Amino acid sequence: MLRIITLLALIATPVWAETRIPTSQAEISMGFAPLVKQAAPAVVNIYARRIVQQQQSPFGNDPIFGQMFRDFGETRTRVQNSLGSGVILSADGIVVSNYHVVGQASEIRVVLNNRQEYEASVLLGDEESDLAILKLHDAADMPYLNLRPSDTVEVGELVLAIGNPFGVGQTVSSGIVSGLARSGTATGNARGYFLQTDAPINPGNSGGALIDINGQLIGVNTSILTRSGGSNGIGFAIPADLVAQFMAQAQSGEARFQRPWAGVSGQSVDGDLSETLGLTAPGGVVLTELHSESPFRSAGMLPGDAILEVDGLAVNTPPEVLYRMSVRGIGKAADIAFARGGEGRNAKVQMIAPPDRPARQAVTLDDRLPLQGLSVARANPAVIAEYDLAIGIEGIVITDPGPNGARIGLQVGDVLVAVNGRAVEKTSDVPALLGRSGTTSIEALRGGRRVLFRFRG
Repeated sequence: MLRIITLLALIATPVWAETRIPTSQAEISMGFAPLVKQAAPAVVNIYARRIVQQQQSPFGNDPIFGQMFRDFGETRTRVQNSLGSGVILSADGIVVSNYHVVGQASEIRVVLNNRQEYEASVLLGDEESDLAILKLHDAADMPYLNLRPSDTVEVGELVLAIGNPFGVGQTVSSGIVSGLARSGTATGNARGYFLQTDAPINPGNSGGALIDINGQLIGVNTSILTRSGGSNGIGFAIPADLVAQFMAQAQSGEARFQRPWAGVSGQSVDGDLSETLGLTAPGGVVLTELHSESPFRSAGMLPGDAILEVDGLAVNTPPEVLYRMSVRGIGKAADIAFARGGEGRNAKVQMIAPPDRPARQAVTLDDRLPLQGLSVARANPAVIAEYDLAIGIEGIVITDPGPNGARIGLQVGDVLVAVNGRAVEKTSDVPALLGRSGTTSIEALRGGRRVLFRFRG
């Protein structure tokens, strides 16, 4: 089903292959039929099934007691089904879809438009990017679509969206590329950089194809902007360049998407800020904080510098910077144009994985202790990236509160300060400090504020 997050995403494609308009009445009468015949066989329907655990509270949906006793009651297993679309990317059966269609699925069935069926498994998935790469079992000589470089896409290009909306069967809709470099438009877990289209897409189109008039894939449908649940002509897609990076990592054996680590925080430069920074016009991303291990710091950049371009392409939001880094890939270097005090400068920034240093020294409390299952780690770049924490976090971080910790209000990302008035300095302090019976008080930092928890163990 298509992710409805008050938006539906669609990917738009570039025009680097030669395009032309119909030159005869016969061609006009044919419309998009030849293009659809060429591309449709590579777009598939996906049926996914996952097993989920659901708490059966005796208080049902009671607004007060249901919240107070949300962890009380019998846990039951139920089957959750999802419906979406996918695109075949290679002759041996590599398929791209959305993570929210196939993520954590126990069974995936893929149906081609000629009704052939295949079992599939996930090679690589990433909830943050909402992309997943699948492999069809025992597939060969499959029809597939070629990826088009995303930076060749232009606003106004004709595009087709192909998918399985509402489960009615493969459907084709047409439109144009309405906008480029849309960021901050998707909610939920999908974040980043999108192409916008007005081609009608609906629930079930998720993971389907957005193609140009040459039959090349320019994006993967992801979400729409909607109030009713149906298409309002504002859809979003994940660009083909990011799909290519996912495909390359999946084929190299990665089970988890590896994105370069920036180690910075920043904000878009508006009119007022541009004057303060000495820029002639709004645009770019000003760095507000850099981690000591950040590759941007290693390249000589400082807080207050404004990133204007990555690899010669303008960037105006933090998600755009991260997108450009992601499509560049770990192990390579990106050319950064930035401004300092109104003066233009250049730097070459290495694309690196988040360093796992100093050692995280992870500790998990066993079932003999009151907060069994509570996990902590020393904050380092790898921990910060893995748990999506603030760049400046230091100290001992909760990476999993465990069932009892969650019940008293502890959350992932809380920094432990003290237990019963004694400072928490090392992860090895935690079992000893939390292993005592009686009333326990925990002092923690959350979002820069101190919070206090008390419980009787």
